Amino acid sequence: MLCEAGVRSQQLLMPTIYIADSRTSNRKKQYRLDFIFKMKNVLNLRIAMYQPDIPQNTGTILRLVSCLGIEADIIEPCGFPLSHKKFKRAGMDYLDSVNFVRHASWAAFQRANHGQSGRLILLTTQSNLSYLDYDFAPGDTLLVGSEGAGVPDFVHDEVSERLVIPMTSGMRSLNVAIAAAMVAGEALRQLALHDRAP
Repeated sequence: MLCEAGVRSQQLLMPTIYIADSRTSNRKKQYRLDFIFKMKNVLNLRIAMYQPDIPQNTGTILRLVSCLGIEADIIEPCGFPLSHKKFKRAGMDYLDSVNFVRHASWAAFQRANHGQSGRLILLTTQSNLSYLDYDFAPGDTLLVGSEGAGVPDFVHDEVSERLVIPMTSGMRSLNVAIAAAMVAGEALRQLALHDRAP
């Protein structure tokens, strides 16, 4: 479901996801996550894309957020029209059920999120803090940069935190959609465990 810029939709999504707690010894305990609207404040997580260049990656990320029951932001300008056939092919029919907001610029994105309690977390190779060592919280937004240029310095300066995905020495970077999926999975795992803590 496409929203007008800066307006968040409230669509009822109820997928069921199972997450294993790897901290148990032999038997992995599984947690069932019901992403019903009343839980949005508990497991609220967003993925924001800064000026994406490649339609396939953007479509894949929107498919991801649709399947996980979370929401997304696209910060324009994009390097392609959202009517692009490769964008639609990557997102498939999942694009009909995803909640995402288009923002005309970084400033528009900042205005739309003014007063929100969540943190803005940039995924970047220019950090020493691993996403595996970070404590995610409800309301966090994961920000990924454009495939060609990342994000400008002023965006680095405005985010709450910068996280890196550790990689083998000599490797430049992961595909942006894969990076978003890895970090979103860890964030949702932590939020699910936190919600079930005594």
